[in-house]
Amino acid sequence: TEVMELVKALTHPTEAAAMLRLKLSLPNTVEAQKELSANMRWCYDKLKQTSRSFAVVIQQLGPELRDAVCIFYLVLRGLDTIEDDMNYPAELKQQVLIEFHMYLTQPGYTFSGCGEEHERELLENFDKVIDSFMNLKDYHQEIIIDITAKMGAGMMKYIHRELDSVKDWNEYCHYVAGLVGIGLSRMMAATGLEDQSLGLDEDLSNDMGLFLQKVNITRDFLEDLEEKRVFWPSEIWRQYTNRLDHFKLDAQKSQALGCLNHLITDALELAPSCLLYLSRLRDANNFNFCAIPQVMAIGTLALCYNNHSLFKGVVKLRRGESAKIFLATKGGMNAVYNWFYYYASIIEAKIPNDDPNAEKTRAIIKKIKEICLAHTGLSATGYGITEFILGAAVTASAGYLAHRLYTSR
Repeated sequence: TEVMELVKALTHPTEAAAMLRLKLSLPNTVEAQKELSANMRWCYDKLKQTSRSFAVVIQQLGPELRDAVCIFYLVLRGLDTIEDDMNYPAELKQQVLIEFHMYLTQPGYTFSGCGEEHERELLENFDKVIDSFMNLKDYHQEIIIDITAKMGAGMMKYIHRELDSVKDWNEYCHYVAGLVGIGLSRMMAATGLEDQSLGLDEDLSNDMGLFLQKVNITRDFLEDLEEKRVFWPSEIWRQYTNRLDHFKLDAQKSQALGCLNHLITDALELAPSCLLYLSRLRDANNFNFCAIPQVMAIGTLALCYNNHSLFKGVVKLRRGESAKIFLATKGGMNAVYNWFYYYASIIEAKIPNDDPNAEKTRAIIKKIKEICLAHTGLSATGYGITEFILGAAVTASAGYLAHRLYTSR
């Protein structure tokens, strides 16, 4: 709960203050849109229910993109729900995945018998999403239909197919996340807020999506294993074990960490592309929307690296740390370089000398840090001074902010 997260943050004073600052400063831009239709408001409510974190991040966008991205997310969430439902008949699933993009232009269409709770409700009331979709500008509709068609085809390809090679892994991540990055770039460029070249650079946009997806796949190992789903490529994990579930055993801790660090190193290779992409954004709202998840992603990698707790339970950033990231990214690209340098340094300090990929990990960490150093006033000794100054300022205001928050109820 929010109260428990605040209690946890008390051992990290700057995080407690950041949570309070975020709660007080985050505007409810959706509620401020008086002209929203009833169906569009339903879509925003459903977005909060299916992804609370994305519902917060999306508020960084301006009205046009915010509505379009909300619908884009719900359409793909519906598609993903169908793909994930292991009880839905395979033959019917394949047909729906291929045809799903066509339903977007069929007013009144709904889908039943798939998913659970909020996702099931989303599909059962999909006519509301379609109605809101039809009210988007034509170029947003065209992009959403195109990306949905390509993603559905890609998902169908991997319904009965294991992720054997790293090539398979990259292709699967492209279908389920890289295409999202490509679609978002095209939407931002179509509005004129970003340069047209951004929408045309599919490789860079793809890397943005791959980075987030690889982080999620790596972090969610235990959850996926318990649901009998495997997204770690066997080309990598079979170098360390014959059975993935053995990674949970203390006796296989060394092998588990070797595989985990291997996957994290692979994901880190995408970080330079992400920094380049973010540096090309010129609209502040778009920048915040894109930067927050990327910084949280490398923060998650720093938390997961060489951490056997990932094979025992849930490993995620504290909400207070996420709040600090959320607030700090408003400082622009310089703040992003600071955070990437900070988390890269944490990973560097955790690299075991006997790790099979130690040399490769150190090489990509060095590259990330060099990029950050070249664009900021950081010294090679680290991130600490900037963080200390910012943290002290935040902590100094914690009491006042807490008083405002709880006396205003």
